[in-house]
Amino acid sequence: MKSNPKTFTKVKSYVPYHSPCDPCPPIGRKYYSTPPNLYLGFQPPNLPQFSPIEALKRGTLWPVFYDFYENPYKKRAGKEHE
Repeated sequence: MKSNPKTFTKVKSYVPYHSPCDPCPPIGRKYYSTPPNLYLGFQPPNLPQFSPIEALKRGTLWPVFYDFYENPYKKRAGKEHE
């Protein structure tokens, strides 16, 4: 199996199944974020660390485990809805 590095993203999406007999309208595309620790495998020794104050702000001591969450449902400023 060949992996294409251009298609890698931490934000994944899926479309929930909608039955033809379902009276409700389809939900549409749902998004979820995968954490960086899924792709690291193990924690190598001597990783760089945030300062204690910065670690409290970011929620982790190590920069490789930090993941900024961007809400995919929220409109971005300056972009129109397509």
